Formats: sequence, C-alpha cells, structure tokens
Amino acid sequence: MKSNLIRPLRFILVGAVNTTLGLSVIFAAKGILGLDDFVSNLLGYSFGLLISFFLNRKWTFSHHGHISPAIVRFGVAFLLSYIANLMTVYGLRDGVGLNSYLAQALGVAPYTLIFYFTSRYYVFPENHD
Repeated sequence: MKSNLIRPLRFILVGAVNTTLGLSVIFAAKGILGLDDFVSNLLGYSFGLLISFFLNRKWTFSHHGHISPAIVRFGVAFLLSYIANLMTVYGLRDGVGLNSYLAQALGVAPYTLIFYFTSRYYVFPENHD
C-alpha cells in the first residue's frame, strides 16, 4: 500500500526535475550556445526525457528488467501521452473555445495520468520483462 502512494509522488517529483533540467538545457542552448528555438527545444526535451527514463526506472518503479525494450516502451508511452495532451489542448481550445493558456494547463492532466499508468504497467512492469 505504501508504494501505491509513494510511486505517484515520485513520478511527479521526477517530472518536476526533468522539466527544470530540460528548460535549463533549452535556455543554455539558446543563451550560451546561440542555437535556434527548434534545436534548443529538441536538446532540452531529449535531455529531460533521458533524465525521466533513468530516474523513473530506478527510483520511481525500481525496474530491473532489460533496458532496451524498456526504452522503446518509454518512447511509445511518451508518444501516447503527448498525443492525448495535444488532443486535449486542441479540443478545449478549438472545440470548446477555451483560452489557449488554460487549455495548455489542463492538457497536463491527461498527459501525466497516461504517462504514469503506461510507465507503471507497460514501461516498467513489476514482472521485469
């Protein structure tokens, strides 16, 4: 029971860490290296996803299975979560007429929930591959 309460909190904390570090990479790539927005964003998100994978694998879910299949599953989980995020944002913005900033904020919920549950049961299953 304890791990059922701790895991989601750890997942959210990892998300905060990877977001902070990813943004730091984006800002450094733009400000120090002079890279454009696209490249800076790509570097920042790539770094953030790597941090997320390794922290969640070890700390949140204590996964000891094979790493290669877990990386592929993590990519699939991210894409599903991101698609749900985009569907929510565009649905609320264009379908309901909600302010785009509020739609973006609300889009975090399905992204986080889907990413958590796919990570928990698909990416890092307890049977460890």
